Amino acid sequence: MRVLVTNDDGVHAPGILALAQALAKDGHDVVVAAPLTDMSGSSAALGPGHADAVAVERLRWPDLDDVEVIGVDGPPAMAVLAGYLGAFGDPPELVASGINLGGNTGRSVLFSGTVGAALAAANFGIKGVAVSQPPGDPWHLETSAAFAAAAVGWAAAAPPATVLNVNVPNLPLEEIQGVRSGKLAPFGVVRTVFEGEAEGRLQLVLRETGEELDPDTDTVLVQRGFVAVNGLVGPRAADHGDALAVLAERVLGQR
Repeated sequence: MRVLVTNDDGVHAPGILALAQALAKDGHDVVVAAPLTDMSGSSAALGPGHADAVAVERLRWPDLDDVEVIGVDGPPAMAVLAGYLGAFGDPPELVASGINLGGNTGRSVLFSGTVGAALAAANFGIKGVAVSQPPGDPWHLETSAAFAAAAVGWAAAAPPATVLNVNVPNLPLEEIQGVRSGKLAPFGVVRTVFEGEAEGRLQLVLRETGEELDPDTDTVLVQRGFVAVNGLVGPRAADHGDALAVLAERVLGQR
């Protein structure tokens, strides 16, 4: 299967190499296209260059001589868009995004560039798998790479535009407690806190939360040693209630 591998930590991050190696070992036709710099938190943004030219840099990874590697001057969703348009050869059948340095659980996945790349793929009818793992020393990339390869193998037979968000505990493979699906937590393991303004700059920092979450949420499952797997759906229309009548009355009724 033709797989485009991307991430939001940047093309030089160790997680993306581990992911590409695992998928190439499984026999997939892999091409890597990822940001030249850290684009964490970019969601599914295309960046300011989406209407014109986007700079790219062709790279070589000694451990993957047969895999084409492209650094893109833009967020991961831009790499997905370019791949869909045929910029890197045949369009991918699946986008694998990660392995992200840090978890992507809870409703904050909305802001994740790792998850955003998978959702952007679904927007073009392509399957997407996002894989994330909390940092640590050591960082057990071999564990998340194994689950990433399994997730991509499952997604190969899934319908177009299927998206899986996979969060793997930072544990050796033998210590993983199992695989479960949990509801999206209100937030992940950290939250953004506003600490004031100084010299014209907003002071925003990430802090661990002491709030207790429901035990069946994805965030808690990962903390307990389980791999959390959730299917995600991108933007879709919802019931608008009486908005149509209100807008028509308040605006058109004044003519």
